[in-house]
This record gives sequence, structure tokens and C-alpha cells, in this order.
Amino acid sequence: MNLISSIFPAPLDLQFQPAVLFNRHYVAATKKTGRAVPLVIGLERENKLVSRYETIVLPEADALTLRYVERLVKFLLWAWGGGKLYVGGPKKIGEAIQKIYSPRGARKFDFDMMTAAYAQKFQVVVTTAEKVPVAKESKIAAGGHLKGCRIGFDLGASDYKFSAVIDGEAVFTDEVPWDPKTQSNPEYHYHHIVSGLHRAAAYLPRVDAIGGSSAGIIVDNEIRVASLLRAIPKKDFSRAAKIFKRIQREWNVPVVVMNDGDVTALAGALSLGAKGMLGIAMGSSQAAGFMDKHGRIPGWLNELAFVPVDMNPAAAEDEWSKDRGTGVMYFSQQAVNKLLPAANISLPEKMGLPERLKEVQNLMIKGDARAAKIYETIGVYLGYALAQYAEFYDYESALILGRVTTGQGGDIVIEQAQQILKKHFPEVAKKIEIRVPDEKSRRVGQAVAAASLPALKK
Repeated sequence: MNLISSIFPAPLDLQFQPAVLFNRHYVAATKKTGRAVPLVIGLERENKLVSRYETIVLPEADALTLRYVERLVKFLLWAWGGGKLYVGGPKKIGEAIQKIYSPRGARKFDFDMMTAAYAQKFQVVVTTAEKVPVAKESKIAAGGHLKGCRIGFDLGASDYKFSAVIDGEAVFTDEVPWDPKTQSNPEYHYHHIVSGLHRAAAYLPRVDAIGGSSAGIIVDNEIRVASLLRAIPKKDFSRAAKIFKRIQREWNVPVVVMNDGDVTALAGALSLGAKGMLGIAMGSSQAAGFMDKHGRIPGWLNELAFVPVDMNPAAAEDEWSKDRGTGVMYFSQQAVNKLLPAANISLPEKMGLPERLKEVQNLMIKGDARAAKIYETIGVYLGYALAQYAEFYDYESALILGRVTTGQGGDIVIEQAQQILKKHFPEVAKKIEIRVPDEKSRRVGQAVAAASLPALKK
């Protein structure tokens, strides 16, 4: 299936094959054969919550059909989450997915991560479309508590941010570099977080509540899966995972910590007065969160860093999951780094990703056309991805923020994405609005929003 000729090219990545076009072309071609059969994907999460996606496929498990279904499953698994996957449709297709998503399959990483996230062995159930459980979604209202003296924090892979907030207004913000991914001692993480809390507390007459935003999968204030804790030995992981509960005991105030993506969506709702919000933060990784049109959070994973956006078999590989074409390589510091050779920009080999991004930003300030091409390329990626996301998320506003979107380059990213939507997806362009916070909020807005997570004690 050749998609290259039908897309708006990404300047520095001419082999980019948008997943949204691949999916649409497959479904359209399948309809024309007259042999289409239903396929229903079901994902069961905690408390028997179920999300469903319905589509059509060819009845045989040919290579193109398996490519479509496997990438679809991968998207849904990381967008919605689930400890049990139902594949309702042709048996051979279900059995192929069952083999791929197994302890010895190509998606062993995903198998292990879902097992860890939902505290049960991940299971793929091969069944018929009619037997996939009905949808049962949770709508959790969260955040928006502005009264009182609060501390909010946002933990990223290269820096962490703190804000002291009084009645919804930030009176202090701070941003500190750190390197949590390489640290094997949980006390490193604990002491950095606590030192930030104390710095913020110095600007408050008292501390009524603490709210946090962190990369990773967080359930009941515990970190289940997170790149921040990648170096922690298994024997110490439980201690590291319960850092936030330890802080709650020591500070004796309400503490609520959520995935950074969901806090991104909350930040958008608070700063822009909008609901139906898909928040996307482009920083050390790609974070995402979703708030529905009623201002509620479904409790999905929204780990779009791992979802496929590029169907090019030779797309860049994510060093963690070992998969190709996933969001982290398109919407993060890693995306900028990936595009440096094509932009003919050479930087010292030992230079870290945050510093590499700063160099590109400095080149933008100087009017360097090579740096602009990097942002144009990311903007093309984003335009197609927003159209893809719209097929799985019912949103009206896309809030785009994070370090990669800071400065002139961020303006180029947004402009390119808007062009893609208007030209190739006019129905999506009419439905959603791409929105950005102001420059200050792009960098510390999540910490301020996180401060609003806990309700005060009555």
C-alpha cells in the first residue's frame, strides 16, 4: 500500500507514512472487496471497565490485514489501557495477535508493561465479535480545586518543576534539572522531590495540599510503570513506587498525583476554559491526557508515546520499547535529535538531549533555516497524528505544550499542523481547535494545574 504520493511530505522525513492514512485506506479498500467482516477490539481494565473499538477486516489473516490489526491493537492498548484484550473476529487473526502479544512474542514489552500496570498477567482472549463485552467506561471528575495554599509539582525525565499556589495564583515557580532514569537508589528521587516541596513551602504561609504530575502509569498515588524509575532494582521498586504515599504521611496533607498527560488536559481546561480537551506535552517524552466534554477524565492510559503514528517499516526505533514509528520519536526531544542528521546539524556526540534541543532553539533565534525544517517536519507529524487521534478521542480542543514547543519553533509546529488538517482533513479541522498556553504556562502550567488536584480536608 503506497501512501507516500498521497501525503503532504515531511521535509526531513520523506519516508513518513501516516498511520491515519494507512488505516483509512485499508478500511476503504476492504469495503470495496465485498468480503468485509466485523472486528471488535475490547480492552478490560480495573473494576471490569471495558472500552470497545469496532472496525472491519478481510476474513483471511494476510500480511496487510495483520499489519492493520496489530498496529490498531497497539494504539488502543496504550491509548485506553487494559489487562485483558478481547479480539472478536476471524479466529486466525485473533490467534496471530495472541502470539504477537505474549511473553515470547514481538510485543513482549507491551505484554510486560500491561501486566505491571494492572497487577495481573496480561491476557489475549480470542473470540467472536458478538462475544466481546459491552463497553463500560468510568468518568472521574478530578482537579479544579483552587482554594487554599497548595504546592504543585511536575516530574519529567530531564527536569522537575514546582509551584507554590495561593487561591489559584502561582506565587513561586522553579525548574530544576535532574537525571532520574539512571539512578538506582529511590532516595535520589525522594530527596529531589522533597527539596522542591520545601523550596515552594517557603513562599506559603502554610501548606494545605500537594498535587503532582508525573510521567508514567500511576494508580492510587503509586507508580506502576515509569521511565523515571527504570534504573531501580526490582527489590527496591515497591519503595520507589510509594514515594508519594510516604510524602503524604510526612506532610499530613491531602496528596494526589496523576499521570502528567491527564494533568496536561486539566491545565488546558483551567487556563483556556475549555472541555473536550486532548492535551499533548512534548518534552523528554510525549505525554498526553484526555478530558471529555463534560469535564471528566475516563481513566485511560493515554500513553501516546507508545502508539504508532508512522507505518514506515524502517521508521526510527524507540530505545525502550524497541518498536518503530511510535509517538515518542515524533513528539519529544528525541524527535528533534532524530532529525538532526537530515537537517545537516552536527552536535557533540556526548551532548544530552535537553542540550541538543537548546542548541536547535538557539539556531532558530538566529534564523537558521535548518532548524526551521526540524520544526516543520514535527508539524507535519502532528497534523496527521491529530487526525488519527480524532478517530479514537472525541475532543474539540488540542492543547499543545512542552519544551519542544517553546519559542519560534513551536509556532512553526502549530502552523504546519493546521495546514495539514485544513488541506487533508477538513472535517477534523472544523471540529477541533489547536490551542497553546502562553509562553510561561508552556513550561510550568502543569505544576500549577497539579496543585489543584487534591480536595481540601473538611
